[in-house]
Amino acid sequence: MTSDLTAATVEVLRAGASTTVQDLGRQGWAHLGVPRSGALDPAALRLANRLVGNPESAAGLETTLTGCDLRLERAGTIAVTGAAAPVRVGDRPADVGRPVAVPAGVPVRIGPALRGVRSYVAVAGGVAVEPVLGSRSTDLLSGLGPAVLRDGDRLPLGTPVGLPAGVDYTVDGVVPTALRLTLTLGPRDDWFTPEAVHLLLDTPYAISPDSNRVGARLTGRALPRAVAGELPSEGLVLGAVQVPANGQPLIFLADHPTTGGYPVIGVVTDVTPLAQARPGTTVTFHGPQR
Repeated sequence: MTSDLTAATVEVLRAGASTTVQDLGRQGWAHLGVPRSGALDPAALRLANRLVGNPESAAGLETTLTGCDLRLERAGTIAVTGAAAPVRVGDRPADVGRPVAVPAGVPVRIGPALRGVRSYVAVAGGVAVEPVLGSRSTDLLSGLGPAVLRDGDRLPLGTPVGLPAGVDYTVDGVVPTALRLTLTLGPRDDWFTPEAVHLLLDTPYAISPDSNRVGARLTGRALPRAVAGELPSEGLVLGAVQVPANGQPLIFLADHPTTGGYPVIGVVTDVTPLAQARPGTTVTFHGPQR
């Protein structure tokens, strides 16, 4: 993908609750303490890019729950994937999961998510903001990459390099009302009582409305500690389940911090299902042996 920054732009008419630029993240920098960032639902972003003829690694937009409104300076093709949401181009409806031709200057509205949480918008040519440490992704916690988008922002577009996909139907993703996540205990499970481990693996939790790209906060039975106090700061990985002072587990996601002082009771193998999990979704954990 080329990045002709003077060629054309996409204007953000309405940014919604949280709309950010995301690609597949900052790969290979974890050993230097650089956050990974990137799309929380990478499969949805990859699909959107394929539908408009972009490389899968191209940057697009990630919107959360309330959607966003856009306008292309030049005629182009967009695709919306991820959460099921109403899409309109001017006065006509458009489909999620298909390439959509958009005339120059005609507003595009991605409405509130009906199922799931995050919608992904790819534009032919890709969003061509300057990369930072190999990625165009916004990282909420570190501040790397472009800022969270606001009404009136304009983003440069690259030059399209491929034709839109010749499809007329894509399968609508199923958003589960309950998630069962594989958890490996450690490294600080010995800071918790045997009862805490039992609770974590055998009782349901629910996703809190306070969740975001940094982490999925859970509500449920508090996990009792065997060791009081805090740890010296130590490294955190994607999927780390940290337990702050209130005893409620917190699963770290793409924009997680690099260090923390609360104990990590375990690590979730795959956090991808959490990308589209709405507040109230039931979460249960099981060990890799189950």
